Amino acid sequence: MLHDVVDLSRFQFAFTAMYHFIFVPLTLGMTFLLAIMESIYVITGKQVYKDMTKFWGKLFAINFALGVATGLTFEFQFGTNWAYYSHYVGDIFGVPLAIEALMAFFLESTMIGMFFFGWDRLSKRQHLTVTWLVALGSNLSALLILVANGWMQNPVGAHFDYQTMRMEMISFSEVIFNPVAQVKFVHTVASGYVCGSMFVLGVSAFYMLKGRDLGFARRSFTIAASFGLMAIIAVMILGDESGYELGSVQKTKLAAIEAEWHTEPAPAAFTAFGFPNQDKMKTEYAIKIPYLMGIIATRSLDTQVTGINDLKKQHEARIRNGMVAYGLLQKLRSGDKNPTDIAAFNEVKGDLGYGLLLKPYTKNVVDATPEQIQQATNDSIPRVWPLFFSFRIMVGAGFLMFAIVAAAFFQSCRHKITSNKWILKAALYGIPLPWIAIEAGWFVAEYGRQPWAIGDILPVNMAASHLVPSQLWFSLSLIIVLYSLFFIAEAYLMVKFARLGPSSLKTGRYHFEQQDNAKDALTHQVEA
Repeated sequence: MLHDVVDLSRFQFAFTAMYHFIFVPLTLGMTFLLAIMESIYVITGKQVYKDMTKFWGKLFAINFALGVATGLTFEFQFGTNWAYYSHYVGDIFGVPLAIEALMAFFLESTMIGMFFFGWDRLSKRQHLTVTWLVALGSNLSALLILVANGWMQNPVGAHFDYQTMRMEMISFSEVIFNPVAQVKFVHTVASGYVCGSMFVLGVSAFYMLKGRDLGFARRSFTIAASFGLMAIIAVMILGDESGYELGSVQKTKLAAIEAEWHTEPAPAAFTAFGFPNQDKMKTEYAIKIPYLMGIIATRSLDTQVTGINDLKKQHEARIRNGMVAYGLLQKLRSGDKNPTDIAAFNEVKGDLGYGLLLKPYTKNVVDATPEQIQQATNDSIPRVWPLFFSFRIMVGAGFLMFAIVAAAFFQSCRHKITSNKWILKAALYGIPLPWIAIEAGWFVAEYGRQPWAIGDILPVNMAASHLVPSQLWFSLSLIIVLYSLFFIAEAYLMVKFARLGPSSLKTGRYHFEQQDNAKDALTHQVEA
């Protein structure tokens, strides 16, 4: 139930973030597919590949415009809804976002203008360079945003200054090369490549099922299947790497995803399915795969994966240390800067954030009761069942996409794309799968970080602005109405131009098809 400022702010941020991320992965994937198609055009000189670049570029433009509009609203919320967050960590979190806006986004948006209006003004190679710069800009933009997000998950290269009451950067290189950020970047952009590939694959399959624009559709299908297969294999490999990073720096999230209630003897089993019960601390009707969890999380057979029960004991100890840190901070802030107190504070300030988990239950953190400490300890673990099922939805959708793309690639290699209608239908009906997987994956990444806005440093309940619920309900209602209109416009335009197909380029029903008609007829006979 949404009844207070923190819950409403979280819901609004989650809504805008997940809505915005409908557009981001398709942008990431389409830029590289456009660059590949145009590269083939420049190398071969065949008009069909230029027309492919133009047509898919039109759909990319619709998606990009909506992505920009929703992304701006998304970023503004750091100032409107999360003012204390911006004050507390703005010196660090704002740096990669500023670089992204000033360098990556400007590069991408400038090159996109040249991409659409430069066909008759630039040479082939100059325009190809522009297209690759669009792809570079979109990926650089993703990198810098994910550096910021990765720091929220694993805050490295910074320390807390009690005099300014802010986190301050001490190593920019550590922030940039944060292992969590790097893994998130490659996993996220590879997911975007899969999204773009599945979109092109599905729309191309639609044309072939309708028996239209066959030369165009076959080539697009082959490129999407080839690029998509490489991308989805990369996603699976990088997903394994993400699991390993979770085992190193986000043990609570990992334990919640896997409903790992108790620390098992190494190597831990992987729970393929079940029904987590957080009150009873058990997973009912669990189906387990021996050894797999231990191998994924630790890359070994003799290292344990810490369970939720033991993690709660560790968190309780850190909360008690945080109470000490909070008391010392109060003394230092009052002007008593005894060197002994400063040294003592520096020893325990890493647990200050855990002490702040007591804030919803008591104003006087240093005198928290055992019951209040237990409540804060329970809060240090996110709800398990949403993470458990979201993760499995993501993985299940991933394996379905792998099967579709692999089958499409196999048929493309055999030059029998249209001989198996079920592959074409699977590609068409599989268009939503990457979005299902990506949205589920982002839910796991962000909900799994709870109760932290910044991991182990700033609880979400401390990060929100001083607003009243009515203000948030008003802005949330406007966003929902506006974004619903955006979604309707996006769906209408994408479906409209996809249905029109390559003929919408107004090239006289594709002059290259006249050259391909005989070849297509022969191919149909061979496939039959």
